[in-house]
Amino acid sequence: MTTSAPAQPEEIAAAGDITGSSGRSVLLSRWGRSLGPLVALVALCVIFSFTADSFFTVGNFNAIVQQAAIPLILAMGATLVVLIGSVDLSIEGVMAASGLTFVLLAANSVNGNNLGLWAVLLAIGVGALFGLVNGVLHAIARVPSFLVTLGTWFIGLGVATVLFGTTTPQLADAGLTEWAQGAWLGIPIIVVFAVVALFITLFICKFTPLGTHTYAIGGDEAISKVTGINVSRTKVILFTIAGIMSGLGGVLATIRLGVGDVGVGSGNLFLTLSAVVVGGTLLSGGRGGPLHSLVGILLLVVLGNGLLLSGASPYVQQGAQGVIIVAAVIATGWPARNRLRVVK
Repeated sequence: MTTSAPAQPEEIAAAGDITGSSGRSVLLSRWGRSLGPLVALVALCVIFSFTADSFFTVGNFNAIVQQAAIPLILAMGATLVVLIGSVDLSIEGVMAASGLTFVLLAANSVNGNNLGLWAVLLAIGVGALFGLVNGVLHAIARVPSFLVTLGTWFIGLGVATVLFGTTTPQLADAGLTEWAQGAWLGIPIIVVFAVVALFITLFICKFTPLGTHTYAIGGDEAISKVTGINVSRTKVILFTIAGIMSGLGGVLATIRLGVGDVGVGSGNLFLTLSAVVVGGTLLSGGRGGPLHSLVGILLLVVLGNGLLLSGASPYVQQGAQGVIIVAAVIATGWPARNRLRVVK
């Protein structure tokens, strides 16, 4: 018996799109999803170069890159989850729990702990544990990911509130703070972490069986089971990776802030999931990837930065972001509308 060569990840997910449509239309829709957000990003940069004099400066470029670093880390985990057609709403709760765990295990103002880098690893482990719980409850207990992660979001906030106590813990480890806020080869450490997270996620998606299974499940979960893919195990692994990314984001955000704060992740859920969708990853799964999310993060960060430098009010900024998100969802989902039996 002969076996054919394994299909590439997006080939599996695209099988339903190709049926009943011309190759040219499929190709155009793929190019539209891939290049549309990038074209929008370039257009925004051109517009803001005329409306804000300080937009095209080295200082503002550094500000944009550093502002995008933590959301990019979070988006890498969220992208893997969205690619299978699920969603992770626990980002802010996991960031809070991991951030408070880190502060209380490192040198701080409320206890005698001083675990140094071990505090970082253990805090990220807390994020991994939340992700593991999300994956098990969703994949094995068959609870919808929306409900599971909504619950663990508030559990994480509750854990962080309990750890917070009545006194705000101040991070007192000057060496760890200096290291995390320093640079490597002239690149801020926080940006290095973001780039590493991007390349790890890209490697997973493009060059590992886990990536192939991820796209296959997002394309058609029922067919994936028939072909022998362990769907439950794949989902648990992906949610765990997402938890690790959220935990790392919480630690880095806490180091940047310098104190343990329950609200350390506030606003990151909206930015992260919006960027994943704006970048071109389908909410139904099977299409998109980490590079799409990178463009989505940059697009939203540049939009906020440019509007701020242009003197726009916060209400205008929120409205502009909302319009772009709705337009992006329609643009990315429209070519695949015929293969969706329901809108969920």
